[in-house]
Amino acid sequence: MGCCNSTSAAQSSKREWKPLEDRSCTDLPWLLLFILFCLGMGFICGFSIATGAAARLVSGYDSYGNICGQKNAKVERIPNSGMDHTHRKYVFFLDPCNVDLVKRKIKSIALCVAACPSHELKTIYEVQKFAEKNGSALCLYNLKPSEYSMHSKASVLCPKLPVPESAPIPFFHRCAPVNISCYAKFAEALITFVSDNSVLHRLISGVMTSKEIILGLCLLSLVLSMILMVIIRYISRVLVWILTILIILGSLGGTGVLWWLYAKQRKSPKETIIPEQLQIAEDNLRALLIYAISATVFTVILFLIMLVMRKRVALTIALFHVAGKVFIHLPLLVFQPFWTFLALLLFWIYWIMTLLFLGTLGSAIPKGEFVEFEVSGPLQYMWWYHVVGLIWISEFILACQQMTVAGAVVTYYFTRDKRNLPYTPILGSVNRLIRYHLGTVAKGSFIITLVKIPRMILMYIHNQLRGKENACARCMLKSCICCLWCLEKCLNYLNQNAYTATAINSTNFCTSAKDAFVILVENALRVATINTVGDFMLFLGKILIVCCTALAGIMLLNYQQDYTVWVLPLVIVCLFAFLVAHCFLSIYEMVVDVLFLCFAIDTKYNDGSPGREFYMDKVLMEFVENSRKAMKEAGKGGAADSRELKPMASGASSA
Repeated sequence: MGCCNSTSAAQSSKREWKPLEDRSCTDLPWLLLFILFCLGMGFICGFSIATGAAARLVSGYDSYGNICGQKNAKVERIPNSGMDHTHRKYVFFLDPCNVDLVKRKIKSIALCVAACPSHELKTIYEVQKFAEKNGSALCLYNLKPSEYSMHSKASVLCPKLPVPESAPIPFFHRCAPVNISCYAKFAEALITFVSDNSVLHRLISGVMTSKEIILGLCLLSLVLSMILMVIIRYISRVLVWILTILIILGSLGGTGVLWWLYAKQRKSPKETIIPEQLQIAEDNLRALLIYAISATVFTVILFLIMLVMRKRVALTIALFHVAGKVFIHLPLLVFQPFWTFLALLLFWIYWIMTLLFLGTLGSAIPKGEFVEFEVSGPLQYMWWYHVVGLIWISEFILACQQMTVAGAVVTYYFTRDKRNLPYTPILGSVNRLIRYHLGTVAKGSFIITLVKIPRMILMYIHNQLRGKENACARCMLKSCICCLWCLEKCLNYLNQNAYTATAINSTNFCTSAKDAFVILVENALRVATINTVGDFMLFLGKILIVCCTALAGIMLLNYQQDYTVWVLPLVIVCLFAFLVAHCFLSIYEMVVDVLFLCFAIDTKYNDGSPGREFYMDKVLMEFVENSRKAMKEAGKGGAADSRELKPMASGASSA
C-alpha cells in the first residue's frame, strides 16, 4: 500500500490504515542482480588467486622475475632468472626512497636477500661487512661480497649510500625503511603547496614526535562523542541550551586562549632559543596567529547565525526530546556506527587484497635485462568491475544501516503502547531487512553509484588536465562536478526517506521514493525548519567536540618539551574528531528525519477520531503546533503556513 497514493487513501476510508502490515519481498529482481554482481566480484577474487602468482604478492619478487623464498623457473633471455632463493626470503630495493609517482611503484632494482639491514650502513665497507657477517648480499647477484669494496662499478651495482635501517613488512616480506622521512620527496610531490623541503621535514618530524599525543586526542574525541550521545538521551530537553552556552563559552575561550598564547610567545625572548629551533619557533608563532584570526572570524560568523536563529531554538527542544525517547527505548542505536564501520572495514580489506591479487596477474615480459609482469587482453579491464563493486557495495552497506535505523524507529513510532515494544527492535529491523527489503536497498545504492561514478571520472579528468585545459573547459568541468555532487546529496536524502516509507508500507523503492517525495513537498516548510534548526544544533555538537579536542591538543602540543611544528598534528586530530562526531550524530539526525516522516504519514491517514487515533507522541504534536504559531507570529506563516498544513488535513479527511 502506498504512503500517499490516492487509491490507498480512498480504500482507507472503508477501513483503518495500519502500518507495518502486509510484508512482502520488495524489488526482488534487483536483489538477484546484486547477488549476481557479488558473484562476479567473488569470481574476480578467485580467478586472480588461481591464475595470478599469489606468491609474488606475499613473498615478493626481484627485478629478474624470481620469487623470493623458493626455487624459480628460467625466463628466456633473462640471465639472472631461474635462481634458487630458498634462503633469500626478503625483497630489498637498492634505492627504496626513489618512488615513481606515475607508475605508483618504487623505481629501483629489487633483489632477494637473506636479511634486511638492521642498522644504517654508511659506507661500502659496512655493506660488505654486513654481507659477510649475515650472509645477506645487498649488491647485484653477479658481484661477490668480497668484491664490493674493490669493484669499479660498486656505486651502480650496490645500494645507494647510506643504506637506511629497514625492517620486513609483516606478511609481505619487503624490506621497508624504518624512518618514514625517507619518503619525504613522495609526500612533497603530493603536497603541492609545500615549496620548502625543510618545511616538509619539520612537519613529518612533528607528526612522529607527537604520535602519542595524536592517538590520545583521537581517543578523547571518541569518548566525547559517546558522552554527547548519552547526554542527548537523558537531558534532551535542556540539551539545546547547554550546547548553545557551551559553544559560546568554547568559541570565546578558544579564541582568547589562542590570542593569549600568541601574545605570550611573541614576547618571549628569542635569545633563549638555540638557532636550530628558531625557525620552528617562528613557524609555531605564525601558525598561532593564523589560528587566532581564523577562530575570531569563525566566532563572529557563529554568533551572527545564532542571533538570526535564536527564535527557532525553542522549537528544537521538543523534537530533541522525542528523539531522546527513541534512544532511551532503543539504546542499541548508539552502536550502529560501529557495526557499519566494521562491515565497511572488512569489505575494504577484502577489496584491497583482491586488488593486490589482481596486480599479480600477467606474464613475464623481458624489459632489457629485467622482467616486468603485464596483463593483456580483456583481463586488464577487470579492475573497472572491481572499482564499481567498491562503490556499489560500500553504498549498499551504508543503505543497510539507514534501513535498519528506519525500521527500528518506525517500529517505535507506530507502537501505541511503548511498553509493548519488541525486546530488540534493532534485531527485528535487521530481520525484516534481510527477509524483505535487500532488493530495495540494492536498487537505492545502485542509483547513488550511477551518480557517483561519473563525478569521480570527471574529477579524475580534471586532475589529469590540471594546467593544460583552458578556463572555459575548467569551468565546465567544475560545474558538472558540482551539479553531480548536489544531485548525489539530494538522492541520498530522498533514498533515506524512501527506506522509511518502505519500512512502513513494504512498498518497492520507486513507489516509496514517490510517496516520500510527495510527503516532503507537502510539508516543505516543516522540512526546512527541522533541517535548519535541528541540523544546526547537531552541527554545534560536532563543533563542540572538535573545539574541546583542539583546545586539549593546543595545550598538550604547546607545552611538550620538544620544539616541533604541531600544525599538521593538530589538523589531523581535528579532522578525526569531526569524523567521529559526524558518525555518531548522523545517527541522531537520521532518527529525527525518520520521526518526521512517520509523523507526516500519521497525520495524513489519521485524524484522531475513534478508530483512527494518532500514533504520535504528544510532545511531537506540541512541537508542530508551536512551530505553526511561531511562523504565524513572525509574519512568515500566514497563508503559506495554512497551505502547508492543508494537504495533511485533506489527506486525513479523505481517508
